[in-house]
Amino acid sequence: MTVRIGALHRYFKASTQRALAEVGLLESEYETLHHLMIRDTPGKASPGDLASDLGVSGAGMTGRLDVLEKRGLVKRTPGTDDRRRVDIEATRAGVAIWRKAMALRGDAEDDLATALSSAELKTLNKLLKKLTLHAESRLDG
Repeated sequence: MTVRIGALHRYFKASTQRALAEVGLLESEYETLHHLMIRDTPGKASPGDLASDLGVSGAGMTGRLDVLEKRGLVKRTPGTDDRRRVDIEATRAGVAIWRKAMALRGDAEDDLATALSSAELKTLNKLLKKLTLHAESRLDG
């Protein structure tokens, strides 16, 4: 089981790397954009919230955001509630490049799924959910 999960992990990692190379993103840039886009407030967050989500230091997040801002993928704006605060917003270009990377990753996932029938895929998803919930309960407690 572990060897097979590891092989699938390598497949997804490699397909992600190919997608990022095709759209011209580094992994850290993609991770930052991805965490910015999958929030309850898609495309908008504070630098501190992003740093916490990604497990990076404030200085590390500043560096990431500097690069993304220089590339025109995010912009810093004054906070809506407190103008001393800074919010990060994905630009149209940032959203577009993230969506393209996600589509390429999705294509690789869809291709892999063709190895299974729809019934097998449904069963696999149920089993993976059961394993994931069990693993998460062990990590939390």
